[in-house]
Amino acid sequence: MTVSPCRNNLFVDRKDLYQFLEAVQENCLKNNSRQIVSISLEIDLVDPLVVLEKLAQVNEVNFYFENKGKGEAIAAIDPIAELHIDGTERFSKAEYFIKNSLKNIISFGNKNQPFSGPHFFCYFSFFHQNYQADYPFPSATIFLPHWQIAVKNKRCILVMNSIINASANISRLIQTLFNKIETINALKYYSPNIDNFPANLSKKSVTNAAQFKRAVSSALEKIHANHLTKIVLADALDISSSNNFNLFKSLNNLRQIHPNCYIFSTSNGKGQNFIGASPERLISIHEQQLITDALAGSAPRGKTPAEDAANANRLINSQKEKHEHSLVIDFITQRLSQIGLLPQVLPPRLRQLSNIQHLWTPISAIVPVNVHPLKIVAQLHPTPAVAGAARDIACAEIRRYENFERGLYAAPLGWVDSEGNCEFIVGIRSALIDGDRARLYAGAGIVAGSDPEKEFAEVQLKLQALLKALV
Repeated sequence: MTVSPCRNNLFVDRKDLYQFLEAVQENCLKNNSRQIVSISLEIDLVDPLVVLEKLAQVNEVNFYFENKGKGEAIAAIDPIAELHIDGTERFSKAEYFIKNSLKNIISFGNKNQPFSGPHFFCYFSFFHQNYQADYPFPSATIFLPHWQIAVKNKRCILVMNSIINASANISRLIQTLFNKIETINALKYYSPNIDNFPANLSKKSVTNAAQFKRAVSSALEKIHANHLTKIVLADALDISSSNNFNLFKSLNNLRQIHPNCYIFSTSNGKGQNFIGASPERLISIHEQQLITDALAGSAPRGKTPAEDAANANRLINSQKEKHEHSLVIDFITQRLSQIGLLPQVLPPRLRQLSNIQHLWTPISAIVPVNVHPLKIVAQLHPTPAVAGAARDIACAEIRRYENFERGLYAAPLGWVDSEGNCEFIVGIRSALIDGDRARLYAGAGIVAGSDPEKEFAEVQLKLQALLKALV
């Protein structure tokens, strides 16, 4: 029998782990308190999406995040601590919840591996309050998962977060951990269940074509009157299917079709999921180095290399697209400067996706230790790439024009760890899935020079790309 290198270190860890947990429990007895332990172990390589499919329960909140280009994926399953909130203070309350929870967490195991230790998973809605009473997600959810499985550079880390108090059964807790490792190890050779049952679909546009174009024309009048310089208008498409949507098949499709996007899925523990393939990072911080993306201005991909190059060329030289792009750069650099950061604007480039290409400028900064990632998220959301400029006027107009709840669409989703590292994306090119129904979302930036016909066509292009992955 061959013993894998990871299996080997588990024999060593069991005894150390027992002593560690015993010491934590003694402390709990002495102080009449409870403590969260975060145990990180390297295990054999397994696909986190398969783990999510096999281990996640419909009635549990969970989170999935993958970036194929960076060779990383992470699944977070079953909260042991969570916060759901609405209102204008949601980012600062979320920050407080994370800081407060961290005071009570003690870590064990492989601390130097990427994705080891406690991670808090967060998703916020576009507006601080949902108007639609039955929208299935609150305007902020933050949780610490019981189980977290992550892959980075072909190495796999399992994190178990667990509550220890005076009455905790330590032997049972260790047994649970090792049983879980056995279960996960058995999934190494398993592929996601992607059986193809042909489904009959019916589609219904939430905003009809005429309505959307009217909204664009009306927004252009406001832009010409100098009330605002840009507004992002979204459209939604309702799909009902003869079968339930297969979440894992959809996510698997998304990661195949969009290998250079962030694939994500969040669940509310009530059977609804919000999923998508976003090209847009809001911020990532690694060892105090922040990177954010200014992503705005777009053109379709060409059917031939020559047509593709011509489209790219037109995009790079278009005054309208460059203007839309510069609004986002100016906004991000201003907002980062306001909280004492010194943003550096990197050279602009093209971000080419399977069906669309964007103007893209990365912006970097060093983050002081005392600035929490959520402070920066609060400062940047929503950027002109998903709202408009001036932001507050654009947001009020969006509420007026759009006849559906944005909810998690175009809003920040991501994770924060105990060291101040984080990764947040913007939930665009996304869909809300509920059994056999789905609502797909996509938007377009309206600036001076926009054409209602072309903007409508751009949104349809984005919606169709998403629909293709879902079915």
